[in-house]
Amino acid sequence: MISYLLKKLGYALFTLWGVVTLVFFLFYLMPGDPAQMMLGENQTMEQVAAVQKKYGLDQTLGKQYLYFINDLSPVSFHSDNADDFTHWDDRYSGSSIVKLGGYHVVIKTPYLRESFQKTGKQVSEVIGDTLPNTIVLAIASILIALFIGLALGVISALYRDSWIDKVIQVISTMGMSIPSFFSAIIAAYLFGYLWHEYTGLPMSGSLYEMDDYGEGIHLQLRNLVLPALVLGIRPLAVITQLMRNSLLEVLSQEYITTAYAKGLTTLQVIKRHAFKNALNPVVTAVSGWFASLLAGAVFVEYIFGWNGLGKEIVDALNTKDLPVITGAVLVIASLFILINIAVDVIYIKLDPRVKLDT
Repeated sequence: MISYLLKKLGYALFTLWGVVTLVFFLFYLMPGDPAQMMLGENQTMEQVAAVQKKYGLDQTLGKQYLYFINDLSPVSFHSDNADDFTHWDDRYSGSSIVKLGGYHVVIKTPYLRESFQKTGKQVSEVIGDTLPNTIVLAIASILIALFIGLALGVISALYRDSWIDKVIQVISTMGMSIPSFFSAIIAAYLFGYLWHEYTGLPMSGSLYEMDDYGEGIHLQLRNLVLPALVLGIRPLAVITQLMRNSLLEVLSQEYITTAYAKGLTTLQVIKRHAFKNALNPVVTAVSGWFASLLAGAVFVEYIFGWNGLGKEIVDALNTKDLPVITGAVLVIASLFILINIAVDVIYIKLDPRVKLDT
């Protein structure tokens, strides 16, 4: 187990380095100067130069990349020179372990830098404010997909080739085919605008909102309904199909025939034997979809005005806010990797025949 986790950790670090590198260089292919976008239309050359110096944008692309990796790395090098961009100061949280010439070798938490557009606000704060909302949305979506998808999958398998099965198959196929941004627009228009009088659901809104009098921030669970349903449509369709096919395969096994021969009812066979054994492919799908929902929530959050990490990424792309973009992508990639490792371990619990690849 330990060797497996260390191997996975090595792959994870290599993957994260690749993700950060790709995002960094793609960022510099985007048109526009971040310094000018920060200052607005009335900036002077001196102001632009000062902002570029502050954020290291006056350095060559190679140096900017090395500085960027140095800030993200848990082991980094920092100068004693206060004029050096790598100067060790209160931006970083860590401690020096050895001094080499004019540089300190430091162990620290990864520094995601300061947002270009939210002056004085650290990227870690931006992510801390928005990531919980995205996680709540993703959890709500996957729970909806799980409860409805598993139920539909079992019903579809039990009524194989009947009209019920065919209707469920058509619905699940449509669910997999429709893009989330399209279904989000349709749902917002129908349930949030056209039928708002009956549903009471808003077209947009976040988990917490300030009241009309500005006296406090209140939890608004009704704002969660539409984005969670829309985001859960595709995983729901996948889970339905997987559960149906997996359950049909399990029900064809000899031990199921033996269970029926012992006098067990269909409900008892499903509950005691078939259901758990049919869950393996579903668990794998849920893990992948949960991680994907964190990334795929971008369009859904933007359309519904949900104050999550996805909406923050879109805003950062529009304003060329590299630290926020990179920090958000890095967090999502890290969560994706951690979820996949956790699922491998859970898989062992569900099916002892599966062995970890060490």
